[in-house]
Amino acid sequence: MIDPSGSFQPDMHKIANRVATKAHDTGAPSHIALFMPSLGGGGVERVMLNLARTFLERGYRVDLLVCRTAGSFRDQVPAQLNVVALQAAPAWWARLLILAADPKGLKTWLRSLLFPFQAFEQFRCFADLLRYLRRERPSVLLSAMTKPNFMAVWARRLLGIPTRVIISEHNTFSLAQSFPAKKQWERRQRHLPTMVERVYSGADAIIAVSNGVADDLAQCTGIRRERITTIYNPIVTPELVKQATAPLDHPWFQSGTPPVVLGAGRLSAQKDFPTLLRAFARVRAKQAARLMILGEADAKHTTFRAELMTLATQLGIANDVALPGFVANPFAYLARAAVFVLSSAWEGLPSVLIEALACGCPVVSTDCPSGPAEILEDGKYGPLVPVGDEVRLAEAILSVLNTPPNRDRLRARGALFAIDHVADRYLEALLSSA
Repeated sequence: MIDPSGSFQPDMHKIANRVATKAHDTGAPSHIALFMPSLGGGGVERVMLNLARTFLERGYRVDLLVCRTAGSFRDQVPAQLNVVALQAAPAWWARLLILAADPKGLKTWLRSLLFPFQAFEQFRCFADLLRYLRRERPSVLLSAMTKPNFMAVWARRLLGIPTRVIISEHNTFSLAQSFPAKKQWERRQRHLPTMVERVYSGADAIIAVSNGVADDLAQCTGIRRERITTIYNPIVTPELVKQATAPLDHPWFQSGTPPVVLGAGRLSAQKDFPTLLRAFARVRAKQAARLMILGEADAKHTTFRAELMTLATQLGIANDVALPGFVANPFAYLARAAVFVLSSAWEGLPSVLIEALACGCPVVSTDCPSGPAEILEDGKYGPLVPVGDEVRLAEAILSVLNTPPNRDRLRARGALFAIDHVADRYLEALLSSA
């Protein structure tokens, strides 16, 4: 088992044995449902797919519930995984169902999220979630991200079914709600902490992906910290290790070419790629190098790619910057990059930072809340720099380029986040009272 400090605990096999015994005693595999917004190519989606794949391999019946089946990970769904596409109901019907599930929240809902259409889109799947749970009665429902978490708790409350509801937070709650400046309809979410405390109290368990996320969630909402369990994300899989060794036919990674500085993630304000571009310009002024950022913009940030390339042109580095979009195998890039840089303003537990370590890639990261300091043990496995500080970020990149760390040591650190170890902890939480 991995405890919050990242070290192994001696009772790993006891947990695995208890889980295996419970499944055997029931006479049939337990039915686990996982619920997330979409199959988009982000860290949360990768985590949930990793869990689904591992649960299937261990003999559990698994359904994956999504509000949208579109997304970059659509082609990576295991063939044996049952994907349930929840259908959107009319907004007025979804609102009535939510008020029926959470009547004490009427005043808060009227002041915050009840009317804005942009914020409400995922909630339109609530009616179909109710239909699914009434029909299928899974043993446990694990949801990820705030809106699915709300719907999971409300659904069990309305239906009165025995399904266990486990909710998980993957991001630093306070910053995800307040940074950067939001539109007026988004600023209404200042009432969200009160709602979260009331709704989340109805879950059987609350999982946070790092101690920082857990501490922040407790502080912002008033949820008792002991109610929140930290379980690091299941990131490192045998497939990841295999994919890292796959051939990479890209001219930037050929022998004798300048070192590649790699970034990755959704093109959004959270990832703060403008600071990475400015830091790279400083690096480029001192030595030959190239910057590649893997990832694409979502529907909310369609202009980010053009804005980043405009900034690169203004900085005079456009010829050394590439934004190829989403790639199916980022691990081949990570295994060959000179350094991976996480420039985020906030995170929960950044999966890509763990993936970089597992691929043996040297890393530099902002010391953002939350996760990088825990993953890197306060800088032991890679430099940490202040958020938004292009000067310090450039200095750290240059330091790693000039004095690279031992890659085997980095791989050993990444192995602490191996999926088999983490899946045991999830199954303990999911099935402890099933």
